[in-house]
Amino acid sequence: MEQYDPFPSRLAEPRSMFPRLDPVIHSRNQARWQGPLDEVALSRYERDGFLWFEGFFARERIEPFFQDLKEMHQDEGLMNSDKVIKDPDSGELRSVFAMHELSERFDKLTRDPRILGMVRQLLGSDVYIHQSRINDKFGFKGSGFNWHSDFETWHAEDGMPRMRAVSASLMLTDNNEFNGPLMLIPGSHQYFLPCVGETPEQNWKNSLKVQRLGVPEQADLVHLATQGGIQAPKGPPGSLLLFECNTLHASNKNLSPWPRANLFFVYNSVDNTLLEPYCGHPPRPEFLGARKNIAPLDMFDSMAPLGT
Repeated sequence: MEQYDPFPSRLAEPRSMFPRLDPVIHSRNQARWQGPLDEVALSRYERDGFLWFEGFFARERIEPFFQDLKEMHQDEGLMNSDKVIKDPDSGELRSVFAMHELSERFDKLTRDPRILGMVRQLLGSDVYIHQSRINDKFGFKGSGFNWHSDFETWHAEDGMPRMRAVSASLMLTDNNEFNGPLMLIPGSHQYFLPCVGETPEQNWKNSLKVQRLGVPEQADLVHLATQGGIQAPKGPPGSLLLFECNTLHASNKNLSPWPRANLFFVYNSVDNTLLEPYCGHPPRPEFLGARKNIAPLDMFDSMAPLGT
């Protein structure tokens, strides 16, 4: 029996965008206020599809992650694995996936009670890590990424059934207007934008370098950007961006001399675990969409040392 698809995409012909079918905040009734986010923040997230916290962590807490990155550069086995994506133009390191499995420090960060408390409040359940990575854009070299909704990809290629996931992006370096910061369209999460183009097998081997499929129609982007504008949160290392899985986002090439490095981890509800991919192909590797390691995350004492 063919799997019903409430969010059809990767189509032969363009199809009009339509309003989202799921809540933005999944905690209901009194549970909505059981967490660190107040009503002002909840309403902003519901309206815009993201929350920005400048200087969320102290710079000293962030700096040790560069040691992890340095050690990964020296790990020949890792650098030659599928978990490492090279920049299509420069050949430099672009992304390292499954960071929470490679780094104890990163694993503990994903379970920081301040972050985990907000995510549980937004998703109304326990959560697990669907995907994690470090994104690195070298000065003068780092390529950009086209406009897309993460949910569209996770739904089509991973089988994520509903819009019940939150992405966290933690700045390891300054994110400024010159080094390719993440751009978001406020309010775009309120619509699902079907995309044109059939998904080839193992599309991830190319899509992680250059986003060609899962890119919305330009007319829809014009409409939503005209309606909601475009924002690019900028700030120092330790700043945190939480954004809803369906919020449209993109980034420009880094033409500045300054690198832009961010940690990125995706929380998915334990009530939203992956089904068969809706594109009809076998699931992507575990490091791109977790199917086995989906135990609910417990909290880690944020005041305890993160280890070496």
